Amino acid sequence: MTLPDVLSHQVLPRHVESEWLDVLAADDPRARRSRGDLRRLNALMWHAGLMARRLKARPAPPRTLLDLGSGDGSLMLAVARRLAPRWRGVTIRLLDQQSLVTAATLSGFAALGWRAEPVAADLIEYLDRDEAAADAITANLVLHHFEPAELSLLLRRVARRTPHFVACETRRARHALILCRMLWAIGCNDVTRHDAPASVRAGFRGAELSALWPDRGHWRLREGAAGLFSHCLEARRHDL
Repeated sequence: MTLPDVLSHQVLPRHVESEWLDVLAADDPRARRSRGDLRRLNALMWHAGLMARRLKARPAPPRTLLDLGSGDGSLMLAVARRLAPRWRGVTIRLLDQQSLVTAATLSGFAALGWRAEPVAADLIEYLDRDEAAADAITANLVLHHFEPAELSLLLRRVARRTPHFVACETRRARHALILCRMLWAIGCNDVTRHDAPASVRAGFRGAELSALWPDRGHWRLREGAAGLFSHCLEARRHDL
């Protein structure tokens, strides 16, 4: 067993705390720098590849996608680039509390033959609207922000709006916390150095998300560790 495996088996209690990026203004220079850090960390964790691989396993391409907590949309643009050779004419709604998607990102989707629609709204409130229905819903580094009761409510609303859900999250493990202490070495700013370990402490392991999924008898659930630092959930309704 490798050292990361040994450290991963030392169970940490889940702890949700406020992250600085969530409270900084969108145009704050530290927030802009941290979003750049996140793009690099998503690449290092290979979240675009993990997300695309699970979506690609669908029996047919979706017509509509809804991405929860999209941020600036760069992660889903990277996902779309992997899927576009087989998936054409997809409409993707990029949902976030702040309007962060740039014209360049929208043009990137358009160049792939996708239509991107930014939506600024509260995540849980939006999922209560009929317009939130989509052939597939995705979430990247979103679920760890929620305490169990609110997370259970969120997943129930997701299950009502789609037959296919894919989420990539932080993996709650000691080796991930140790690596967070080294983020200064790749130039991450103070916001990222605070938020990264906070997201690990609020992350997931085992079947913690599956345990909160509603009506599990009608769904195929696949959950577990992905790579060294990530944790993924895929929920696909049996009739898909």
